[in-house]
Amino acid sequence: MLLRTDPFRELDRVFEQFTGTSSRPAVMHVDAERDGDTFYVYFDLPGVDPDSIDLTVERNVLQVRAERRRHGKDDVETVINERPMGVFSRQLFLGDTLDTDNLKATYDSGVLTLEIPVSAKAKPRRIAIGGGDGGRKQIKG
Repeated sequence: MLLRTDPFRELDRVFEQFTGTSSRPAVMHVDAERDGDTFYVYFDLPGVDPDSIDLTVERNVLQVRAERRRHGKDDVETVINERPMGVFSRQLFLGDTLDTDNLKATYDSGVLTLEIPVSAKAKPRRIAIGGGDGGRKQIKG
């Protein structure tokens, strides 16, 4: 038999009731990093069926929703039930400098990875400076 030894678990369970349940979305953990001209965003979604993941981008708002369901048997008694189940969601506000039209998403080992390139118009570029007569130009208005 498995025994619970964490005296604060019940407090955690009450907190989870207020932050997310199967009827209310819960937050998923995320990391983001920039490597050169590409942003990478990593969402922790362990145990989520890839078919339940919904990824949308509207204007500059990226939204990820996923659902993890309990796969229980009718005639089995549950002894411990601590893994969060239900709907998880997260919104990120993306800068105008990202090219969301070329966003790539992969899901592997419980991690959803987004690869978002920096827009070509946002990349630094060199501007040529033209010379004039004697280095001065007269501007007529």
